[in-house]
Amino acid sequence: MPEHFHLNTPLLESVGMSKRLGSTVYMKMENSQPSGSFKIRGVGHLCQQLARKSKGVVCASGGNAGMAAAYAARKMGVPATIVVPSSSPQLVVQRLQDQGATVRISGKVWDDANAEALRLAETEGLTFVPPFNHPLLWEGHASMITEVSASLGAGVKPGAVLLSVGGGGLLCGVVQGLKDAGWMDVPVIAMETVGADCFNAAIKAGKVVTLEDITSEATCLGAKTVCQRAFDYSQSGEVTIVSELVTDQEALHAVQTFLDEERVLVEMACGAALAAVYSGLIPRLQDEGRLPALRGPLLVIVCGGGSVNVQQLSILKQKLQS
Repeated sequence: MPEHFHLNTPLLESVGMSKRLGSTVYMKMENSQPSGSFKIRGVGHLCQQLARKSKGVVCASGGNAGMAAAYAARKMGVPATIVVPSSSPQLVVQRLQDQGATVRISGKVWDDANAEALRLAETEGLTFVPPFNHPLLWEGHASMITEVSASLGAGVKPGAVLLSVGGGGLLCGVVQGLKDAGWMDVPVIAMETVGADCFNAAIKAGKVVTLEDITSEATCLGAKTVCQRAFDYSQSGEVTIVSELVTDQEALHAVQTFLDEERVLVEMACGAALAAVYSGLIPRLQDEGRLPALRGPLLVIVCGGGSVNVQQLSILKQKLQS
């Protein structure tokens, strides 16, 4: 069995984004992972630690964590059951089945599907794979910052890290990676869409809160409650985390611009981070004194995503531009 299931992904300079921002932008291309997103880092690590002798794994996911769990299970020769909410595109269900997973549809949003996954883990003796809330996941995700550090070379560090937040697993992994690299003075810009903004809502409330519903089309950001660790990082002061929101329209525009300029199609959840560059948000944060001047390149985590294709993109355009 391989040492791990993820790839060391390319770190590419974006000429288009650098030109817009007026300083160098590097993209960590997590869309090129075998499961389509960064999730394979943490999920693969967790499965290798916990599921080697398992009867099977079960994961609730609107897409990417499920794809990672299905991929890791297939590589390990272990059955996978993925529980998806009814909001998941048929494309996702098909891709999960192509990985050999059994797909069950349960509830309207991720939280409903997760309750069913926990029940199956209990009743069928399966290994539960959480999509974002587990230290082994964060440990796995931290590897992307280790790779960035090696790619940038000695003495170079990012001016800031830009990423999307759903349940907070990527954020926790990146912060852990920054700690490991001795980069705790590098601020993190944490992006969500309006209507899938559990992290921003928690920061505003001063405690972890649960959203009533997910109203954003960025369904892969669709956790109603952020993980406690992500919220704790936002309060601890050990790393600067700037939480911001963009509209679905801005996230979709970012997806389209990224496709035109970088020839890569990513999902709306990833578009939320890209929109910080394309909508001019970063200079605005600097003008407001919420983000310091960048002392190094901006590192964008292109988290990827398997729930998008050209047809899905045109459906989103019709929905959001009407």
